[in-house]
Amino acid sequence: MAVKKDLKYGDAINELEEILERIENEELDVDELSSTVKRVSLLVKFCRDKLYKTETEVEKILSDMEEEED
Repeated sequence: MAVKKDLKYGDAINELEEILERIENEELDVDELSSTVKRVSLLVKFCRDKLYKTETEVEKILSDMEEEED
């Protein structure tokens, strides 16, 4: 089970929220638990990576802007 390459951050967050809701409402049975936890792990990693990449890009842009001002 892999994360699609064209997955967007917002879609990943929405999927995580849906899974959380299923867990909170006790709609997730034992047979699904393992695969769902694996999916959550992949989605969380995807989101962390996306946030890190975005933060790095923004910091670079801001740094470049400061250099241009000097």
